[in-house]
Amino acid sequence: MVLTAVLALVALPGLVGSRTPSPDQSVPAVAFQNLKSDAFSDGSTPVVRSLDAAYRSEGYLEPGTPLIEPADPRPAVVRPKVKQPRTSVGSSWKPARYSVSGYATWYNNGTTAMRLPRGTTVVICGAGGCVERTVSDYGPRAGHQPVRVIDLMPGDFVKTCGCALWEGTQYVTVHVY
Repeated sequence: MVLTAVLALVALPGLVGSRTPSPDQSVPAVAFQNLKSDAFSDGSTPVVRSLDAAYRSEGYLEPGTPLIEPADPRPAVVRPKVKQPRTSVGSSWKPARYSVSGYATWYNNGTTAMRLPRGTTVVICGAGGCVERTVSDYGPRAGHQPVRVIDLMPGDFVKTCGCALWEGTQYVTVHVY
C-alpha cells in the first residue's frame, strides 16, 4: 500500500496539470480574408444556353408538346371459367384407432388424464356432447368400481355430461386417435 501511495503522489501531479499553462496563441490574420466565389460576383443569374440540336435525345419534347399516352394494345386478361364440383356442408373425422367406453370423473388438476401415453389425441363423447383433447397426465388409478377410463377437467366434464359437477361420474365413449 505504501508503494502505491508513493507512486500516486509522484505520477498524479503530472496528470492533473501542475505544469505552467502555455500562452494563448493568436489567430493568424489569413483566416479573416474575404472568400472569393463566382456565385456572388455581380449578383446576376447566369443564363443557360440551349443544347446543340445534334446532342438532343430521340424523345425530346418541345415547349408546349402535349403528353398523351397511347392506349394499351393488349386486351384485358379474361379469367377462364372453371366448373367446380358440387360440395355439401359437413365435417369428417378420420376413423379412430379404437374406442373405449366407461365412466369419466373430473378433478381440478388442469389436465386430461387417461391410461395412455402423454400427447395422445382423444375425443370424449357423453350425453351432452363431445370434446377433443390431448392426454397430458396418467390416470385414473386402476381398480376403481365402476370402471373409470378418464379424468376430465371440470369444464370438459360439464360439456360432455350436459350436467353439473355434483353428478360425480358420467358414462362416456373415448375415441383414441
